[in-house]
Parts: sequence; structure tokens; C-alpha cells
Amino acid sequence: MIYRGHQGNPIRTITPCIKRDSMADGSSVQYFIERFSVTCNWPVSHVQLACCSSHCAVPWQDKNIRVYTTNNLEHPLELTGHHGNVSAMVLGTVKDRLILCSASEEYVIVWDINRCYRQVKEGVIASGRVVGTLLGRVVHLSLCPQTSKVAACSGSRVFVLNAEREEVLAVLKAHLGPVTTSEFCPWDFNLLISISEDRTFKVWDVKKGDVLFQSAVLSASPLLSLFFMEQNRQLITGSGDGQLWCHTLPADHKCRLVTKLDLSKLEQKLENLRIINLPPNGRDGITHNDVRGTVETAKPVLRIWAQGPKYGHASMHQRGSCVWIGSSDGLYLLDLDTSELLITLPFKGDLSISMAGSLAISHGCAENILCLLSSLFESSVVLTEVNNAQLDDLLKGFSLEEQLSVVPSSPLVPESPLNAELTKLGLKPKKKKGGSCQKSVKNQPLVFHTQVKSSGYNAAPCRTMFKPQTNIKKKKNTSSKTSTNKKSLLAEYPSQCEAPSMCSIQLSVSTTQTTVSSLQYSGDGKHILCGLGDSSVLLYNSSLTGDPAVYTGHGKTVNCVFWSHSKQWFLSSSEDPTLCIWTPSVAEPVLTMGCDQFAKPIRGAQFYYLDKFLLLASGSDLLLYLYHLDTTRDDIKRYKDRSKSKLTGKFYMKTGTDITSISAINDFYSYIVLAAGADRTIQVFDMNHGCVATQIPDAHSRAVHHLAQNKGSLFCSQTPESYNLFLSSAVTDGLKMWDLRSARCVRRYESHVNRCHQCTATFSPCGRFIATGSEDHSAYIYDTRNSGFLHKLQRHSDTVLNVLFNPANPELLTGTLNGMLALFHSVDSSLLS
Repeated sequence: MIYRGHQGNPIRTITPCIKRDSMADGSSVQYFIERFSVTCNWPVSHVQLACCSSHCAVPWQDKNIRVYTTNNLEHPLELTGHHGNVSAMVLGTVKDRLILCSASEEYVIVWDINRCYRQVKEGVIASGRVVGTLLGRVVHLSLCPQTSKVAACSGSRVFVLNAEREEVLAVLKAHLGPVTTSEFCPWDFNLLISISEDRTFKVWDVKKGDVLFQSAVLSASPLLSLFFMEQNRQLITGSGDGQLWCHTLPADHKCRLVTKLDLSKLEQKLENLRIINLPPNGRDGITHNDVRGTVETAKPVLRIWAQGPKYGHASMHQRGSCVWIGSSDGLYLLDLDTSELLITLPFKGDLSISMAGSLAISHGCAENILCLLSSLFESSVVLTEVNNAQLDDLLKGFSLEEQLSVVPSSPLVPESPLNAELTKLGLKPKKKKGGSCQKSVKNQPLVFHTQVKSSGYNAAPCRTMFKPQTNIKKKKNTSSKTSTNKKSLLAEYPSQCEAPSMCSIQLSVSTTQTTVSSLQYSGDGKHILCGLGDSSVLLYNSSLTGDPAVYTGHGKTVNCVFWSHSKQWFLSSSEDPTLCIWTPSVAEPVLTMGCDQFAKPIRGAQFYYLDKFLLLASGSDLLLYLYHLDTTRDDIKRYKDRSKSKLTGKFYMKTGTDITSISAINDFYSYIVLAAGADRTIQVFDMNHGCVATQIPDAHSRAVHHLAQNKGSLFCSQTPESYNLFLSSAVTDGLKMWDLRSARCVRRYESHVNRCHQCTATFSPCGRFIATGSEDHSAYIYDTRNSGFLHKLQRHSDTVLNVLFNPANPELLTGTLNGMLALFHSVDSSLLS
């Protein structure tokens, strides 16, 4: 039976991002509503604007400031007090009072908005409090409401001022260029982070005035924007050429890079996917130059702002990782966990301003988004409102009505390939007609050995009868050995145990240098399979003690090893291409499938559907075999193999590309098989219907070389939804975690190094941790809920290619490029044993 991708149910192609004007009928929905527009008598393109949920402030004629309420724009509050043009403003709340802080070259003034309204109502000119004098041209202001402090950026210095009175608390100077932005840390008020045109950021101790951390040069362009993700303890910086960096900010202040993004490349990917998913008649007239023309210009990151927990569609704010990026040509909704661009809202067409010089974003009334813009080329300022209801309509595309699941919810259909059965392959002996029994056994030897043991007729008769042995000493260590063996494997996997981080054993697999190309634990965690680059397979016990059993039967590198669910068999595949099935007690393979069955090397092989099938990939073919294993041998016809295999299903990638990796669950019945292609796609096969159910185009920037599902173990159970998570790895593009139900990336991990070798990744049995190899001679352990790594396991002598968690104990096994194995255990594993 041969199944092709276009047969059965229609293929569902997933597009991970949405553009504002990508409507089915070609019409464009207006998402920006222009509330008002004012014109100043001097350029305000690089003035820091102020906006909050209730008020916004803009520069006005003759060095004044106008404050508007967002729900009533008819009667603005006019503030007079500066002797020069206002260069920066910020709105905030200090001691439950809404204040506006404004700066010019002469003064930094703090205005109590409610007090100013009362003064105007009483017929008195509104006044503020001067907190800074002659600081120079201030380009950015920030408030710390909890400590009543103001940070003013002027030149290469940051002035920390008292918001209650005129007092300079600290002057922070260490940057080599003008400081562009500074912000107080929301969870540690004594910390202040500043960014500069010298392309670095610094972490300051405000009280001492010391630099706690200084980054390297991040970009070729100045850093312009800064934002804190309080729930993840991370900070995000943006540059003038559209680059974004996300760093952790731990308690020791040693910031680590989590991810780096390019806004132009993300938009280019969005545009390419949009064109791919257009109907054929809708692609007419679209050329490669048309796509390139939309992304050639730089997109400065002018402002970063978080998507609030009660704003937007539920599927987007569940993780709290979505941020709005304000650039000169529009707004971009970005998911930091997945590094994907979700929505673009360009200014062109909807607003009187097509290019923005500066902007401020905030929540407005009715849960809409307010955006205050200044024109890049004109002296105008516009207040716009983003209709959140229209955004919800866009974001509804992220929730699919029909969802896939690893755990089946329906029985097999009658025509399913999984219903195939293997008939008995043993040949029935033919009965001979006529002749006697003596003729049928004529000239047959009685035994098949050259020597026959004597029956003992010539031996002397035994004269001593049986004597019982009464002096047998009891073995005192029998019970201790039994208890030790019981403790070596835990009855239940400790789901709350810490991740393995302490190295206990390191050994070399061979006297000559060879690569550890594949690893796998048996289901009970007692044995380890190790495939090597010298075409051999080693079988260790789980403690890596003693000499391993050696199995040889391949001619090239063993690229895959896999245990059966029953733990009676294991298979190995090679670049020959050959596939061998072994039993641990015999050094010869029970079944060998040779190159006459496969035209190209085998890129993945495993037992499938509770050991009923063999699943393997060769070239662009996904092959499903039934098999019969027989370990008995005919002593005369030893060359004759009694084990058989039969091809029962042949599936193809939709695009015809070669398969680079496959993954399926064998611990329970599941219809889902994942296959990664050389064309960077991931295709999900529904083996119940024999078709491709979902396709993820451009899953990575390079071809995916490894897929790993969250399979759990026999010693630890997880929720059914957890089994829908899987990992994909690609060279130079990090590690991604996907949710099969929506076929979308839910998190991305990029702290490890993977530039040329095919490093693998795996889930822990409890599903809380992810381990991956790295080219910096380390293995990294991540928390599935956070993109930053928990542990960096060093002490390796070469690139870590393979990582594997023990299904029964909190242990991690690593294999390196130069043939070294290392076993790590958790800190509290001794307490659990």
C-alpha cells in the first residue's frame, strides 16, 4: 500500500504570523483611528513624548506643554515654565498622584497634574516644581514611582534626581557616547540600566554609583530603546538598525543573552509565508523584487512595550511574552518566547503620519491601545487608537477548531494502515506419500557434534551415597545486594527533583577516537545503547560500570539505536544503509534489512505502535514494516534467516524532499508521526488515515536535523496535553518547542552553541526540563517555562552531540564528538535514594 501526502484528509498548512492587510477578499481593515493631530512651530521628531491610559502630553508653541485627557480632547491643560524647547517628557504615578516630568536645557520640572487642574480652575497659572537646573540637553526621562526618583539622560551622563525637591542624588558616568535611554529596574529599585550610542548597556547601583555589569558592543548602530519583562526577570534592548536583544538580569547582575532578533528578517519571513499561502491566482504579478522592496529599509526600534495581561486575545497573553515594537513605519507584535512576528500594523494608509520619529504607547479606555506619534519629516504630533476588537479578529486565527493530538481520541478507521497484520511466514512441511519411515530418516546423523559424551558404562561404580552438607555458611550480603538493586531504580520518578548538574562518571567508549552518534536508555532505565561512528553498537548498564557488550554488523556509522517497548529487542540503523534488530543475549542480529531495500541512507528508525511496526525513513520515503522475529537456528542451515519483514505502508513528503529526522511515540498507541524535511518543513503524518495532516513551512532557517517528542516514561505520568509538545533542532537556528495541537512554536532556546554539528535535544521524563548538546564543550539544561538556561554542564572535552535523560532516575547522559560518555545526577538525588 502506498500513501501520498495529498490523499485522505486535506493538508493543513500553518502560517505562524499574520499581516494587517492579508484579508481573504483583498480588502483592508482600518486598525488605526486618528484621535487628533497638532502642529508645532518647531521640529519635534526626536522629542520624548508622554502617554498614559488617561492623559497624553505634547510640546506646544512658545516652549509650552499641552496635556490632553484621552477621553476628552477639547480642553487641554497648558503648562508654562520652560525657557527653552522641551526635549523630553514622561507621565507616571508617585504616591498615588499623576505627575508629568518635563525637561529642557535649563530646567527639569515636575508637574502635579491634578494640582495644575485645580490651579487653572481657580484662575491661577499652573505651576510645577523645579528638580534640576542646567543639566544640558536632556533626551530621555524616566520615573521610579516607589522611590520618587527621576533619571535624566544628558550627554554621556545620567543624573538621578529627587522628584520631591531640587536635589541631585547621583551622577552616573561611564559610557563613551551619548546616553539614549535609562530605566529603573521594576523589581530592584536600586538598579538602573542605561543604553548609549556606544552600543552597550550598563547596570548601575544607584546608591553607590558603581557599574555592576557592562555588556559588550551589541550592534553597529546605537541602542535606542529599553524595556523590562518583569515576569521573566529579563531586559530587552533595541537598536537603530532593527536588532533586538533579550538578556536575563539575575541577582548576581551577570546578564546572559537569551535571544537575538532582527525585525527586518522577521517581517521578510512573514511576507514570504503570506505569499506562499496565497491561492495560485493571487500570486500573479508578485515578483521576488516586490518582496525584497518591503524589507530593505532599516527599522529602528523606537519603543518597546508589553502586551498587558487583559488586553488582546487569550491565546496570545497566556505566556505573557508578547511585546509591541514601535518602529518608524508601524507597530509590530512580537512573541519573545517563539521569536515570531505575529502582527504588523503599518502607519501608511491609515494615518496622516507615514513615518514616525518618536512614539509613546499605552493602554486606553475600553481596553484599546493608544499610540502618540511625532512625524519624522514634519512638525506634527498625532494621537491614534488601535482598535483591540479588530486585533482579536486577527488573533482568532491562532486558535484552530480542529486540533491534532498525540493521544488518540477515535478508533482506527477500517482502511487504516495500522490495521495491517502479518501472516505466518513459517513454511509448512510437506507430507511425503508412500515409503516407510526408515527411508524418510535414512542417512541422517543422530547427533550434530564430533564428540559424544560417554554414558559412563566403563567408569568405576559409585560406592559413596549422598551426604548432606551441613557446614554451609549463610551469605550475609544477599539481602543488602537485593536492597541495593531495588534502590538503584526508583519506583516512581521524582517529578519535583532538581535537574541533573553534578558529574559522577566520565569514560571513553573506545581506545581509538570515534564519535558517539546515538544514545538511548531502555524503558526500565537499566541499560544504555550507544551507537558509534566506527559502525559498532555498545550495550552498557545504567551505571556505566563493567565492560560493555559489543555488537557489530554495520559497515558505516550507526546513526540510530532504539529499544523496543518490551525491552527484548533493540534496533540499529546505519549509513550503509542497513537496519539490524538484535537481542541483547546474542551477538548476531536477529533480522537484517539490507541496501537492496533502501535506495538512500536511513535517517531515522524505531519501533512503532507498541512494537507492532518498524518505522523508518530513507530518502523522501517514510516506510512502515511489519516484522516477525525468530531466534531459533537450524544447525545445518545456519545461513537461513527465519526472521522476516514486510513493507505494509509507504508515505511521501508532500514536497518530495528528503527526510532528515522522524519521531513517534511507541510507549502507547498513537497515530501521529513527525517528519522533518530538507526543505525546512515539518510534516505531521496521521497514520490512522495514511496522510499528511499538518505541514509547518519554514520551521527553521536551516533544515531540521533532530526531532524529539515529550514521551514521558513508565515511571512518571504527565497530563495528556503535555505529550503534544515536541522539539526541533537546526544548525545556526537554535532549539524550538512546538505544540502539536496548534502546530505553532511556543518557545525558543538559543543560549547554547550549534553552528555546524547536529546536536540533539531531549525532554526529561517529568517534562519540566530540556537538555541539549552544544559545541562549546557543554550541555545545557533549560526549564520548559523559560528561555534562559538553568545549568551549563561543562567538563566535556569536545562537542556534546547527544543527551539523554534516564527514564527511571534523575540522571543525564551525554555523548561527545570524541567518544566520551558522561553521567550527571541531581544534587538531591542522594536524598531520594
